[in-house]
Amino acid sequence: MTKPISIYTTAAALIISACTAAFAQNGSATAKAGNLPPVETKEANSPNNSPAFKGQTRVAGIKTTTPYEGKVLTEELKQPWGITSLPDGRLIVTEKAGNLRIVTQDGKVSEPITGLPEVHHKGQGGLLGITLDPNFGRNRMVYWVFSEPTDEGNLTAVAKGKLSADDKKIEGATVIYRATPYYKGNLHYGGRILFDKQGNLIVSTGERSDLATRPQAQSLDSGLGKVVRITTDGKPVSGNPFMKQQGARPEILSYGHRNVQGLAFHPVTGDLWENEFGPRGGDELNRIEPGKNYGWPTITYGIEYSGKTIGENKQEREGMEQPVYYWDPSVSPSGMTFYTGNQIPEWKNNLFIGTLSGMHIARLVLDKNRVVGEERLLADQTQRFRDVHQGKDGALYAVTDQGRLYRIGKK
Repeated sequence: MTKPISIYTTAAALIISACTAAFAQNGSATAKAGNLPPVETKEANSPNNSPAFKGQTRVAGIKTTTPYEGKVLTEELKQPWGITSLPDGRLIVTEKAGNLRIVTQDGKVSEPITGLPEVHHKGQGGLLGITLDPNFGRNRMVYWVFSEPTDEGNLTAVAKGKLSADDKKIEGATVIYRATPYYKGNLHYGGRILFDKQGNLIVSTGERSDLATRPQAQSLDSGLGKVVRITTDGKPVSGNPFMKQQGARPEILSYGHRNVQGLAFHPVTGDLWENEFGPRGGDELNRIEPGKNYGWPTITYGIEYSGKTIGENKQEREGMEQPVYYWDPSVSPSGMTFYTGNQIPEWKNNLFIGTLSGMHIARLVLDKNRVVGEERLLADQTQRFRDVHQGKDGALYAVTDQGRLYRIGKK
């Protein structure tokens, strides 16, 4: 049985108007309707830091006018982290402790799928992001990210394997990529993974958080704090921006990242977008361009958890990219997806991001690569939303650290 939770609005709170061109690019009837007060009302952690351009933070609020509903399909998952859909509409979910499970549309949770390698399940480590081969219907290949334990330390690793015909085990699990160097820490693994249109893998890593490892986000000879592009065998993709640069890792697509837990391709432009945790404040949304430097830890809109400034307390520097959007105070953005379904037309091509400390799903409307409206969904649920995914039925599915799986769609 599913458990409904009413999270919808009924009265038209906004008059929606958008030009045809904006709709064509952004697919949103609310692209120019962000005329409510900003959804963030708390004092910033760094109130003296000014945005680089208008709308870079605390943009005007928006409100969904279509009645919609959320249902808790199950509360039996244990720290779910990543979610994606099988061809038949069932959902395959990673659990941080190292289990992989299948969940049916009526909320039935399978026994753990066997055959996965051991994970380093401490701190933020564990079994993380997951994606299926575009040809899964023929080859049944699954790809996932995990924190791999070794005697030298641990790291972010990517593995692949074949899901057996009976859905009970992963066959031939093989580690195809390791974001070295190893480090004896338990934080900031990144961990999202997805396929691009060319059939290559996009993977995010973290810079492992500590002062000793942070500078490696700026280093092209390190796998920490990066977005990488690899083949299904774990090799660098031909055409990567640093393929011919001596001393640089050829798998790197972009660098200067802190802890990337959100990756998604825009359904119209094809651009790669990512989000990453800031420190105390300064969570970022970025549009990724090959070879670009996204600044961490040299520039940031956040501060140390202790309240001290970071480095030279700079927010801009030549040669470093500005975030398209940032949050201060932090919402802790994690998994995200662009909505392409038909159930709620005003959500078309909007970006949906699960937030942890924010305890909501952020809906962002984009126009010409800028955020023009922000809404907070399911904010009354007090859940840490770890991942958001669009299912085969066009509804959104979200998992939370507390073990829930939500289905969000038209009422």
